[in-house]
Amino acid sequence: MNWKLVGIGALVFWIVSNIIGMAVTGPIIHQGVLDPVYRAHESFWIEPLRQDPPDMAAVLPYWLINSLLASLVIAGIYSCVHSCFKGPGWRKGLTWGLCLAILTFCTYLAFSGLFALPMTIFIWWGVDAAIIYMISGAAMGWVGGRFAGA
Repeated sequence: MNWKLVGIGALVFWIVSNIIGMAVTGPIIHQGVLDPVYRAHESFWIEPLRQDPPDMAAVLPYWLINSLLASLVIAGIYSCVHSCFKGPGWRKGLTWGLCLAILTFCTYLAFSGLFALPMTIFIWWGVDAAIIYMISGAAMGWVGGRFAGA
């Protein structure tokens, strides 16, 4: 395992994914497309997210900590498998991000059979994951290739 890639890669993945989620997919997908669907199923969300407007500050510390831990796992696995992908670092990272998006979408499909939520939510969550993971993966791969010898 390339620990330099894990550290640098996780930090880059974490920063990029949170910026994209907060500045792009959050407003467009979650506050836009899915807002009426979320409101129609508000009993599924925790109290801070049921408020109008939702109290994002209440959940932000939880999201930031958990996304950092997830980024460490994502970068750790990437450091073990990146040599399986072809091309420059950004393309390897993009491919890894696509793999993550496919796995995440499969998980959402499984969840769709467990929760009384419309399939629209799971599809848009999959789109969100694909956008975030592919861009963040490409950034991680590019930086990892440049600064961590990946």
